Amino acid sequence: MKKKKRETKRRNIVAAMLHWILFTRHYLLRFPLLSAIFGFLIVFFAAFAFLSPLPPIINQHHHSLQLKNGAKVDESTSLRTETSPFRVPRSGGRLGRHLWSSRLSKFFYGCSNASDSFQTADLKTKSNQYLLIATSGGLNQQRTGITDGVVAAYILNATLVVPKLDQKSFWNDSSDFAEIFDVDWFISFLSKDVTIIKQLPTKGGKVLTPYRTRVPRKCTPTCYMNKVLPVLNKKHVVQLGKFDYRLSNKLSPDLQKLRCRVNYHALKFTDSILEMGKKLVQRMRMKSEHFIALHLRFEPDMLAFSGCYFGGGVKESMELGEIRRRWKSLHASNPDKERRQGRCPLTPEEVGLMLRALGFGSDVHLYVASGEVYGGEETLAPLKALFPNFHSKETLVSKRELAPFSSFSSRMAALDFIVCDESDVFSTNNNGNMAKILAGRRRYFGHKPTIRPNAKKLYKLFMSRHNKTWEEFASRVRTHQIGFMGEPNETKPGRGEFHENPSSCICEDSVSKAGAGLSPTPQNLTLEGYKNGRENIKRNETSDVTDEHSIEDEHDQDASDMDYVDNGSAVQGKGQPGEMLLEEFFSD
Repeated sequence: MKKKKRETKRRNIVAAMLHWILFTRHYLLRFPLLSAIFGFLIVFFAAFAFLSPLPPIINQHHHSLQLKNGAKVDESTSLRTETSPFRVPRSGGRLGRHLWSSRLSKFFYGCSNASDSFQTADLKTKSNQYLLIATSGGLNQQRTGITDGVVAAYILNATLVVPKLDQKSFWNDSSDFAEIFDVDWFISFLSKDVTIIKQLPTKGGKVLTPYRTRVPRKCTPTCYMNKVLPVLNKKHVVQLGKFDYRLSNKLSPDLQKLRCRVNYHALKFTDSILEMGKKLVQRMRMKSEHFIALHLRFEPDMLAFSGCYFGGGVKESMELGEIRRRWKSLHASNPDKERRQGRCPLTPEEVGLMLRALGFGSDVHLYVASGEVYGGEETLAPLKALFPNFHSKETLVSKRELAPFSSFSSRMAALDFIVCDESDVFSTNNNGNMAKILAGRRRYFGHKPTIRPNAKKLYKLFMSRHNKTWEEFASRVRTHQIGFMGEPNETKPGRGEFHENPSSCICEDSVSKAGAGLSPTPQNLTLEGYKNGRENIKRNETSDVTDEHSIEDEHDQDASDMDYVDNGSAVQGKGQPGEMLLEEFFSD
């Protein structure tokens, strides 16, 4: 209100001066110097009144949700917003670092070739023993199962049958392996490591019947030898069900490298998916040289499972509560506690504020990978206000072009996967399967910037932002995000999922690093070396950060390793299950 009054006052002053000139123009013509002075003043006031900056973007998401749903807005909260020093600029500012690449990435590269001591398939595979795996979950959860299934077959000296994809659970996608991945490439690329066949052989004209069993989560090689091998020796054909995260993170370097060969080289999408993905990337590149891809993860099911509260009042509580009741075994949640511990996804507005604070201005093009966003356009409005160049699959290609994929959640997820992988910067909004797989892949292929919100620290900052200036807020965001930007050596050795941090498959170019005056990283990175690396990152990335906050290790904030739906499009019109198993929706 005050801003509008100031604008009106300035315009009235200019109008009054113009009116005065009309009546005194004959005097001004007789005194040129006086005319020049008044002319300068008129130009100055006109420029000040009409060319003043647009009003800044102010947080409205929380209040608009409350108003829409009939909840009361506290007057003190509204007043605080009106008088807040927090004003979001349209520019990202100059941060003294390159936004679109990692400064240290050129010194690291993916390396997954087998060592000389790694036995090849022709020497170790038993001809009469077959392993089948039935994957679980959405596309990226299934991808982890496929990757680990190959390693399990190698451990057991068994022939692997092309994995079965989950077609019956929540995602309700009928696609088989060959409709998503290039099956012939998969078999040929891994032929030296594991013998893979498309289907079980017949015996006496009948297909062999597998013995079905399961292994525990995080099963070690010894676990496979003790629990599966005796059954395999007796039955000859074994199928492992619900196969996701059934292999330990702690493996020998050669087995870890086999994981990387599967995940980053053997698993290639079909030509039709690759072509459409390439088309989406090309259309983004036509719009801008660089772009950000955001895995938004703000679908109703995701929010319901999180047990968090997002300011939507009674209506939100009822709607998300109804979804939560699908899982009878789901424990009651404490929304405030979940948020404090960093387990809640950021709202679209909060993601936008984080990106702006990290230096991305309103001119940046944003590709959003998401299903149906809870709250629809009203929820997305603050993010679109921050980043008007807002794109998705649906805006980049026509319905006709997208038709072959739109009825299949995994194929739609594959398209988002390609665009996110090819983006200059990838930002996640949770630590789910797609986020982990892409984070690891982007590390392997050059440490392309991957932003993972430090939700535990950012929560406190978002809650108190209206008591801060933008400069203070942005500075603290940049400090909290140190160690969460996809830089080399961010994560402690042995911490987190291997799929997210494939450290055994990343090598260092110590010669180039030494030539640049930097110390090579020890192969067996010690805790002290890790801390030194974090300090180096801090010095490199915070030349413009003024606040002094200690950098705590937040990488264990997702210690539960829980996961949400891979792709939100799966819930749009697809089956509405009654009680869903936690394992179908979550992955530990």
